[in-house]
Amino acid sequence: MSTREMREPTFLILTALARGRHHGYSLLTETKKLSGGRVSLKPGSLYTTLDRLQEEGLVRDDGEEAVAGRLRRYYALTDSGADALKTEADRMEAGADVARQSLRIRTKGALA
Repeated sequence: MSTREMREPTFLILTALARGRHHGYSLLTETKKLSGGRVSLKPGSLYTTLDRLQEEGLVRDDGEEAVAGRLRRYYALTDSGADALKTEADRMEAGADVARQSLRIRTKGALA
């Protein structure tokens, strides 16, 4: 993946897959849970994103299973996907640190 900022749905999908393999419906529910309900992906958006992530080598197919007569396709995080997720988490953490430092400066300035 390039060094561009990762969109939140992609970040959440990769985060869910870092916990283990998932099928599509479980990714929909897990990303919603991980975001505290803020992000609610539609199936079309999810599968478009998964296709892109597979093309980028961040996610791979991890088999299919029949459950209650329906075939479920599973996805798993690749090593490149884990690296991209760590890079994005580090980038977000660094940005949050800068924001906290700026808020401390602002607070000190308000007290003067």
